[in-house]
Amino acid sequence: MAGQIDTEDIFRECGHVAELGLIVTEGARQLGEKINEHPVRWASGSPCQKDTVMIESEGPRFSSGDGKGLIKSTVRGDDRYFIVDVGNYSCTYNMFGQKNAMSPDDHFQDLKRLIQAASGKAHRISVIMPVLYGSRQHRRSYRESLDCAVALQELQNMGVSNIITFDAHDPRVQNAVPLMGFDNVSPSYQVLKALLRSVPDIRLDRDHLMVVSPDEGAMSRNMYYASVLGIDLGMFYKRRDYARVVNGRNPIVAHEYLGDSVEGKDVFIADDIISSGESMLEVARELRKRKANRIFAYATYAIFTNGVDEFEAAYRDGTIAGVFGTNLTYRSPKLLNCEWFHEVDVSKYIAYFIAAINHDMSVGAIIDPHEKIRQLLARRASCVIG
Repeated sequence: MAGQIDTEDIFRECGHVAELGLIVTEGARQLGEKINEHPVRWASGSPCQKDTVMIESEGPRFSSGDGKGLIKSTVRGDDRYFIVDVGNYSCTYNMFGQKNAMSPDDHFQDLKRLIQAASGKAHRISVIMPVLYGSRQHRRSYRESLDCAVALQELQNMGVSNIITFDAHDPRVQNAVPLMGFDNVSPSYQVLKALLRSVPDIRLDRDHLMVVSPDEGAMSRNMYYASVLGIDLGMFYKRRDYARVVNGRNPIVAHEYLGDSVEGKDVFIADDIISSGESMLEVARELRKRKANRIFAYATYAIFTNGVDEFEAAYRDGTIAGVFGTNLTYRSPKLLNCEWFHEVDVSKYIAYFIAAINHDMSVGAIIDPHEKIRQLLARRASCVIG
């Protein structure tokens, strides 16, 4: 690609700021191992060659529930990247003989413990936190806490130089730390690549495909997909009952649609998170009432807090044709075994960011996602024409 620098070249020259190392918390172990594969491969055969860039660490707990962070090798003068998945509820610890599932609070505390263990020794500390801790409590109403902003300020005060996150619920939260590096990344190329691989017969033109935003908050990401694909955009807005409060929120009364007809068209819906999934299913049902063809949903974090049974039923009755989600947070074995779920691997994209920061380069010098999308669509068009 013109103007792009090959990752193998930059590792071959060993022009890094300092020795690269990944410190991975327990909940992000699987993602960390996949990220690790890329710099190891890029550096193969160079003076920087290593079998692994992962640094062994752990977060043991006392029987009372207190914990500590332990890094098992030197970090002095090194460029360290801490990887954490605050959404991994499968991790557990014992306290007073009881097994407890780790909450986002527990994962964030473990991250801070490991940072403490490296503080004052590492050359630079960066945190890769795909699910931004506290991001769903990103703004204050009346007498409420402002968790995400305070958490970012804590990390800055501990000496963290950079935060890399993906599809933050509200990226404006970075205003809480204006002097710290903050990258809010959207894996659009990886999503479209997975879509074309999983649905080879999808037709990328305005007569056969439409992008629909599930609500006003997701408009910007859906506008991007509609723009790069050159197709029409519609949206739903949530009509709420502001006279009532249920579970801390005004309940949704209806989803109202704004946009051109979806009749006979496949529909692509993008959002940052599928939590319970009720809103996504309601949007899919409304689109089916309007005679949409196949409906494909994408969420960066497909966490399914109420389980996958409702989506399984929706797939069986034709309401939804597929759901795409990244490997940036924990996915249950049951979800991974669902034939309607398609995983989007983002590990290589994270490795590009690590390589860029480690060499004090713009990530755009290594990978340009907009150019990658253009090439992907051009290859697809040539295949269709051929």
